[in-house]
Amino acid sequence: MNGIRFPAALASILLLSACATAPSYGPPYGPTPPPPPAPPSDGPGGGVLRDWRGIITQEDRSRLDRIDEAWRRALDQARRSEGSGDLLSVGALIDPHAALDNPTPPSGRYRCRTVKLGHQGATGLGYVVYGWFECEITRTANGLRLVKTTGSQRPSGLLFPEDDLGMVFLGSMALGEEPRANSYGNNDERDFAGRVERIGRNRWRLVIPYPEFESTLDLIELVPA
Repeated sequence: MNGIRFPAALASILLLSACATAPSYGPPYGPTPPPPPAPPSDGPGGGVLRDWRGIITQEDRSRLDRIDEAWRRALDQARRSEGSGDLLSVGALIDPHAALDNPTPPSGRYRCRTVKLGHQGATGLGYVVYGWFECEITRTANGLRLVKTTGSQRPSGLLFPEDDLGMVFLGSMALGEEPRANSYGNNDERDFAGRVERIGRNRWRLVIPYPEFESTLDLIELVPA
């Protein structure tokens, strides 16, 4: 897509979001957190999840600890720099305070799109809004698994219950024509952590702070297909 100049109305919205008090995500990601709540069980195949704190790498734990910082920096960069795509169309997706209760998404097929906010390095696009692809959430023996099934960047990973407003995602990324991504923990350059939140009646997002490539914050929007 061609770069476009940042709309004045949108700049005002992002300025307010960037300057607002950081959202509260309940139990901290830092040291000595309370034990996580029991995973939901809605039928056979629900599985029992391990505590994500015993699986996550030190680097990804640091990224989750700085998720509020990533939001502020990404929104500020989006406001200051030109971008690609229609950011006005995404609404609550780029609101750091949009998370609602009951965050667990049901299993099934989803339409999904990625929005990248901010840039790595001194210069770059402030935002990129991609088109819609296909995702799927399935209930496995290890719990809910989210997989992006089409597109050039295809994350795959497990969702871990965390608090009333979100779940922790631990996954890995497949690129190009590669097969489905390996399990988390097999490749540091492809592994990443994020947070899944419900932002509407039938709308969820995966928030990925400080991804390995390109942006400051990645958002993957999910709506039932």
